[in-house]
Amino acid sequence: MTKDQSPRIEIHESRAAMGRSAARRFQQLVTQCLAARPLCRVVFACAPSQDEFLAALVLEARANPGTWRQVEVFHMDEYVGLPADSPQNFRTYLRRNFLDAVPTARVHLIRGEAPSPQAEAARYGALIGGGPIDVIAMGIGENGHVAFNDPPVADFSDPLIAKVVELDEACRRQQVNDGCFPDLGKVPRLAITLTLPVFANAGSLCAIVPGPRKAHAVRGALLGPIGPACPATVLRTNPRSAVFLDRDAAALFARDSGA
Repeated sequence: MTKDQSPRIEIHESRAAMGRSAARRFQQLVTQCLAARPLCRVVFACAPSQDEFLAALVLEARANPGTWRQVEVFHMDEYVGLPADSPQNFRTYLRRNFLDAVPTARVHLIRGEAPSPQAEAARYGALIGGGPIDVIAMGIGENGHVAFNDPPVADFSDPLIAKVVELDEACRRQQVNDGCFPDLGKVPRLAITLTLPVFANAGSLCAIVPGPRKAHAVRGALLGPIGPACPATVLRTNPRSAVFLDRDAAALFARDSGA
């Protein structure tokens, strides 16, 4: 049975304060990693929920430029079938919000337009599996998903590192709610995602989760039973997890936990 770890939880008065604190923690973890070995391998989520965190992390990285030239960057998911230059691609988001501003050692991006999504998932899984993942910056979806591990496809014992999944309708609706697509019909039905064991086995997790639409998922992730009904409970399987919330996202958790 999975041991229930207690994540470090911070509740901030604003999204900006949340983002700054998460960025400081992420930078500290990268610096600690590089004190022990010459390369740090990190994974980023790519979504509007990460805007404040990435903006603050750019400032942290600019203050520590030598550090980031020793960092290898991955991201955790990508839509299948969009053109390589689509503005909705998570690669586009990560370039615009971080990579264009911060030189790094290496960057590995998921090619959602690849002719065989299954082959691309295998290629990316092999890259991820080529060494330890030291730090992951992640979000929590409205349905409790982590990356694109929605409840119907989440597997805490997944034998794969990356896989092709069909997106749950609640997940696809979130992409509309976030303003990434104009309507449900435009949201791709398939994606490539890292699987839950990648998160469970990472050196550290930093979850950045703002906004009232995330309150139910946050409560489930931090107080509900660990399992695929709320994939974000994977946070409680990793002993080096930290969760950064604003007041809106924390509202139901704070009410029910007395935090």
